[in-house]
Amino acid sequence: MSTSLRIAVAIPCYKVRAQILGVIAAIPPSVQRIYVVDDKCPQNSGALVQSECHDPRVRVIFHEENQGVGGAIASAYRASLEEPVDVVVKVDGDGQMDPALIPHFVRPIARGKADYTKGNRFYRPESLRGMPPIRLFGNAALSFINKLSTGYWSIMDPTNGYTAIHTSVLRELPLHKLEKRYFFETDMLYRLNTVRAVVRDVPMDSVYADEESSLKVSKVLPEFMVKHVSRFFRRYVYLYLLRDFNLGSLYSILGVFLCLLGAIFGLMHWAMSDATGQPATSGTVMLAALPLIIGIQFLIAFLHHDVERVPTEPLSVDLADDS
Repeated sequence: MSTSLRIAVAIPCYKVRAQILGVIAAIPPSVQRIYVVDDKCPQNSGALVQSECHDPRVRVIFHEENQGVGGAIASAYRASLEEPVDVVVKVDGDGQMDPALIPHFVRPIARGKADYTKGNRFYRPESLRGMPPIRLFGNAALSFINKLSTGYWSIMDPTNGYTAIHTSVLRELPLHKLEKRYFFETDMLYRLNTVRAVVRDVPMDSVYADEESSLKVSKVLPEFMVKHVSRFFRRYVYLYLLRDFNLGSLYSILGVFLCLLGAIFGLMHWAMSDATGQPATSGTVMLAALPLIIGIQFLIAFLHHDVERVPTEPLSVDLADDS
C-alpha cells in the first residue's frame, strides 16, 4: 500500500470556542482536508471558524440540532466519502489531543498493518501522569468489559477518541446505525469486528485541561452496561451462530448448558434438604458440582478461542486495491 495517503481530519465542535482555532492551526501540512463539525454549539464555534480561519483545507459542517460526538463524526465521515480521501483522523476540538501525533495514527494504516488505529494512554507508565486514580481504575475496568463486548482483546483505553480509519473500511460500516453519543467509540469497535477489521493501539500521553466534561458517570453507567451486554450477545450470535459455527460455538453452548444444569440440580436438592432437614449426600453434591466445573472449563475455552479469533489481516489492503 502506498504511504502517500490523502489524509483528512474530523473535529467535532461543542463548547470549544476558546480552543478550536488553536487546534486547527496545529494541524500538520500533510493533512489535505479538515472537517469542522459544529454540533449545534451554543458558542457558535462553526461561525467563528468560518469568519476567523482562512485555512483553505477547512470545511465547516453545521448541525441543526445537537447529535453528540458520534453524530458529529458520522457527518464528517460521510463528507470524507464524497471526496478523494484515504484516511480520516478524529481529533477533539478541546485541545486535549496533540495534532502532532496524526502521522503516528496514520502510519500503521499506510503500511498496511491496520484498518483503524486508536490512542492508548495505558501503553507507557509515564503516559498516565496526571490521570486521576478513580479515572485510571475506571478505564482499566471498562477496558476489560470492552474486550468482551467488541472482541478486540489486545487493545486498551477503549473510550479514547483519538482515532484514524481507512475510508475503504469506512464504506463497509453502517454509519446511520452508529451510536451518536458517548458510546460511539465502543460501538465503532463492535462494528469493525463484525467486518473483521484490524485495530491497533497508538501510544499517547494523557492530557487534562480545564474543560468540564458533560459526561455524568452515575447517569450513563447503567446505560453503558446494558449496551455492552447487548453488543456482546449480538456479536456472539452473528460471529458464532449465523456467520460461522465452530469449536468456540460448541464450547459456549455446552458450557452454558452444563452450568445451568449443575446450578438448577444443586438448587433443587438444596431446597429439598432445607425443607426436609436431611442433608444432601456426597453423591448428590458431586452431581451438582461436576457439571458446573466442566461447564466453567468450557466457557474458559470459549474465551480462549475468542481471543485467538481477533482479526489480524487488514481489510483496507484488498479493499483499496479493489477500489
